[in-house]
Amino acid sequence: MLSLILLALLAHATSISCQNILEQRLNIIILAGQSNMAGRGGVANHSVRGIPTWDGDVPPQCQPNPWIFKLSADMAWVEAREPIHADIDAKKTNGIGPGMAFANAVLRKDPNFGLVGLVPCAIGGTNISQWQKGGFLYEQLVKRAQMALRSGGAYKAMLWYQGETDTIYKQDVELYQGRLKRFFNDLRSDLQAPRLPIFQVVLASGQGRYIEEVREAQLKLELPYVENVDAKGLPLEPDGLHLTTPSQVRLGDMLAHAFLHFQPNPLNTNHSPPIFVPFFFIIAQVFWMVISFS
Repeated sequence: MLSLILLALLAHATSISCQNILEQRLNIIILAGQSNMAGRGGVANHSVRGIPTWDGDVPPQCQPNPWIFKLSADMAWVEAREPIHADIDAKKTNGIGPGMAFANAVLRKDPNFGLVGLVPCAIGGTNISQWQKGGFLYEQLVKRAQMALRSGGAYKAMLWYQGETDTIYKQDVELYQGRLKRFFNDLRSDLQAPRLPIFQVVLASGQGRYIEEVREAQLKLELPYVENVDAKGLPLEPDGLHLTTPSQVRLGDMLAHAFLHFQPNPLNTNHSPPIFVPFFFIIAQVFWMVISFS
């Protein structure tokens, strides 16, 4: 009877308000950029009408994990499941991105890491100019990141993958590095996390002819606590732009390796609230304990 009650509670606890949580700490990871961060692995135009569809294939490295949550579009902590940007980049067809592979790899390589709170913010087809302070994408990112912090935890990193759209026009290329530096500096300032580690994925592809020029701007960015993870050479979908599912898994593992081997100074955590854990995580753990002893 007890196990049936707990199962019923678990079934109704698929999401949890950011204000309705119990004490434990979340390791907050921000996911931002454009389509290759949002995830297009397994997405192709298979239909007669040419409408992009996702094949639904979720590799083992991207499967749900009771230690991994995401902040949904309506600011609720929910179990992270692919495609994790489906409710964020909602006007596009989403598939596999690097976020889940990253989180699972971190937990696999460091079993004591603790709870992971992913904050997806990526939107496909966006130019770096759209991520500047005052714009919708920037303000939405800050709002979501601040909500994640208030609901419990500490910023651990931002994973950033953007720039394909900026390879089209030479003027965008020339302004790219300055805009990128300003975005990173403004974000750290507004999040009150001046040493926030940023793991920047260096382009594997682009929509225009200036791919190498944007890559050079990314690689030569001189900012502290910014680590480059080069995606060049990872296999692409037939569109020649988006990473395949296996490539996204590989990128997630590369990002996890860089993250776990990065040794920044301690983050500014003066504004971090008490530690929290989503309620349905507690219910899930109790449920599995009951099953184990029954």
